Amino acid sequence: MARPKPPAFEKTKIVAENRRARFDYAIEDVVEAGIALRGTEVKALRFGEGSIAESYAEVVGEEVWLVNSNVPEFSHGNRFNHEPKRARKLLLHEREINKMHGAVAREGMTLVPLMIYFNSKGRAKVELALAKGKKAHDKRETIKERDWKREQGRIMRDRG
Repeated sequence: MARPKPPAFEKTKIVAENRRARFDYAIEDVVEAGIALRGTEVKALRFGEGSIAESYAEVVGEEVWLVNSNVPEFSHGNRFNHEPKRARKLLLHEREINKMHGAVAREGMTLVPLMIYFNSKGRAKVELALAKGKKAHDKRETIKERDWKREQGRIMRDRG
């Protein structure tokens, strides 16, 4: 019997967040993935450097890769420092990879990283979302909905 998943993943330190993703995409499913990093990359992330604003993930064969993420070179690194924009392998279970591959191939979905963070054990993790791109009218609807919620809060606060 499979045990239920926790509603949210344990995040102790959020390093990079893709805030635009929730606006540009309709998020269907969220998965926590490990990320294969080099030593200087881990150190740069611990200093809070790194960006996933323009990045995406792709399934290549039996592996998932994080493409176009930027982890700047570690300031105290030597000649063995890492390449800032290299593709990084994401660590997932085989059934999760197959599920993502099927969704991307059949349903035209996209793999979007939402954030990079360190969990309670000190491991670097990526919150990866299976998402569908929003059209312009969907984005306008999201803005209207957000403004109405804000207005509702104001009205309740004033009456309260």
